[in-house]
Amino acid sequence: MNILLFLNSLIGLLISFVLIMVFVAFFILSERKILSYIQIRKGPNKVGFIGLLQSFADLIKLIVKIKVNNFQYWSFLALLGAYLIVILSLFYCSLYYSYFNNTNSLLSLLWFLVITSLTGYSLLMVGWGSYNKYSLYGSIRSSFSSVTFEGCLMCIILLFGLFYNSYILGGSSLNNTSLFFCCLSVYFIWLIAILCETNRTPFDYAESESDLVSGFNIEFCNVYFTCIFACEYLIIFIMAWFSSVVFFSSFLWWISLIFHIFYFLWSRATLPRVRYDFFVNFMWRVSVCYLTLYLLLSF
Repeated sequence: MNILLFLNSLIGLLISFVLIMVFVAFFILSERKILSYIQIRKGPNKVGFIGLLQSFADLIKLIVKIKVNNFQYWSFLALLGAYLIVILSLFYCSLYYSYFNNTNSLLSLLWFLVITSLTGYSLLMVGWGSYNKYSLYGSIRSSFSSVTFEGCLMCIILLFGLFYNSYILGGSSLNNTSLFFCCLSVYFIWLIAILCETNRTPFDYAESESDLVSGFNIEFCNVYFTCIFACEYLIIFIMAWFSSVVFFSSFLWWISLIFHIFYFLWSRATLPRVRYDFFVNFMWRVSVCYLTLYLLLSF
C-alpha cells in the first residue's frame, strides 16, 4: 500500500511538472507577444499558427545545440546550482500537486518558506561557478534580494497563521474568507516582494543587463541554460498561484491568478529598473519594518 501511494504521488508530481512546463512555454510566448504589442512591433508569428509553436521551436533549438569544450568547462559549483534549481522546481510542483490533491501537510506554508530560502543558493552557485565576475555580481545581488523576500514572506506567513489559526496551504478556501480584504496594505507590499524573488523588472538585478547580454547564466547553453531559464518561469507561475492561494478564496482565486500572471508581464513591459541602493533601503527600512510592526499590532 505504501508503495502504491508513493507511485501515485510520484506520477502526480511528474504530471504536475509537465503541465506547468507546458504552461511555461505558452507563458513565454504570451510575454513576447504582449511586449511586442506594447512596444509597437511584431512579435513571434512565423512558427505554427500565429506563432503558437515558437516556444517549442526554441526548445528544440536549445536542446540540439552542442558545446565543444576544450580546456575550460563549467565548474562543479555551477552545475550543482543548475541541478539544485531543477530539484527546487520539483519541490514547488509537489506543493502544487498536494494542494489540488487535498493532501496538504499541516505545515505546508512553512515547507514553502524552506524551499524558497534555497532558491537564492542555486542562483548564487550558478553565478559563482561561472568564469565571469559580472555573473558573480549579478548572483550576489539576486541572493541578497531573496533574503529580503524571505523576511517579507516570513511576516506574511505569520499573519496567515494568526488569521486562520493554521499553516496549511489553502486555509483561506477552507474558511471562505480572504486575507486580501483584511490586510490590503500587506498585499501591495507582497506584490513588490514577488517581483524581487522572481528577478523581474524593476528588480532584475541578477540579469546585469548593463554589464552582460543575459546575466548570471551567460556561461550556460543548450540543456543547462534551458533548465535554468524554464525553472525561473516555473517559479514565476508558482508565485502567482501562491499569491492567489494565500490572499484570496472562492471565485476570486481564479480572477486573482489571471491578474497575477498579467502583473508579471505588465511589470516587465512598463516599469524601469530601480537603483539597487534604493531597492535595499525600501525593502529593509520600509517593507520589512512595516510588516513587523503590523505583525506586532496583530498580536
